[in-house]
Amino acid sequence: MIKLINLTKDFKTTLAVNRLNLEVAAGEIYGFIGPNGAGKTTTIRMMGGIIEPTDGKILIGGIDVSRDPVGAKKIIGFVPDRPFLYEKLTGMEFMKFIADLYRVDPGVFSRRAVELLDQFALRQWKDEIIEAYSHGMKQRLIIAAALLHDPRVMVIDEPMVGLDPEAVRMVRDILKALASQNVTVFVSTHTLSLAEDLCDRIGVIHKGTLLAQGTVAELNLAAKTGEARLEEVFLTLVREA
Repeated sequence: MIKLINLTKDFKTTLAVNRLNLEVAAGEIYGFIGPNGAGKTTTIRMMGGIIEPTDGKILIGGIDVSRDPVGAKKIIGFVPDRPFLYEKLTGMEFMKFIADLYRVDPGVFSRRAVELLDQFALRQWKDEIIEAYSHGMKQRLIIAAALLHDPRVMVIDEPMVGLDPEAVRMVRDILKALASQNVTVFVSTHTLSLAEDLCDRIGVIHKGTLLAQGTVAELNLAAKTGEARLEEVFLTLVREA
């Protein structure tokens, strides 16, 4: 469902992403981890069609993002690291705004919006303006809105920032449920314990280059760390790069 081929982004002063190659299957949860400035967010913004690659290709569901950005975006649920919300709208008005962007049928929207607001524990706040929401509520609203059009691929940058432990568990369980329904999830996170628990495979990026990818066991083999936890594996790979 996701295929990155020699994906490169050169900002002239910085080679942010350097010939990145990876594939993610339908129904797989792929974690993308790396230090600050490693190229994670740049990769995700290219996948979402926000910035153009310098070179290489991005295929989402077989659709070339550069050639058919609208077609690709129709099947992507995109959650950026710094989402923008129209804070004078109510939660339900914001959901309707996003649904209209994706041309979700009004009848489908009425049912789907209530289901998602329930799922993310926001239904009782649906008629409150967003500026009254806590940071965690805003984050949950963004993820709920990204699911309105039933995307086949979820691309999420730092989904757990600002969430309390209960909300982290809620979002984690929802992402696992999506994968069980054959939705592909590509998630960038600094929370290594979450990546270890949630992801089927994990890619480690550093200075724009993919150092290693695979299950935690496969990453241990690459780092020669025995049966270490992901934190130790990650630090070893980055230190030796």
